[in-house]
Amino acid sequence: MKKIYDASNFQSIAGCQVAIVQAAWHKEHSDRMVEVSKEILEAAQCTSVDVFLVPGVYEIPLVSKKLARSGKYNAIIVYGIIVKGDTDHYEVLLQTVIRELGKVMYDFEVPIIMEILPVHQLDHAIARTQGDGNKGIEAAQATIDIILLDKKLQIEQLA
Repeated sequence: MKKIYDASNFQSIAGCQVAIVQAAWHKEHSDRMVEVSKEILEAAQCTSVDVFLVPGVYEIPLVSKKLARSGKYNAIIVYGIIVKGDTDHYEVLLQTVIRELGKVMYDFEVPIIMEILPVHQLDHAIARTQGDGNKGIEAAQATIDIILLDKKLQIEQLA
């Protein structure tokens, strides 16, 4: 079920910091996801949203690991687009990135919201980065939700 974006209904994540790691390949399209995420996170009073541009999707896990290790961020959102070509490169990239991001998230206990779009045609990615179908909306909402849940779990552990 798709959530509806409602800027008037966000719970505050004031004091929280979010990192966005974005692959440079197809940046002209992933920029739309980044921008809408920043708008939503700012509407939820996120203290800072820092964007880190990496050469490609393959570098996202390494930079995410360094950001998670820093302890500065409450969550990390990752954006990239992988377009299937004539070789198995697409599958290798996708599986490696998913596996390594999972390790980072579990090792450092920092939520990673993944919007790496694996598509067969660039048109499919474009459709997922525009209007109500913009995956940046879902990523920002998921980020707010997981930060609030994480805060709740931390409070319950202290009780």
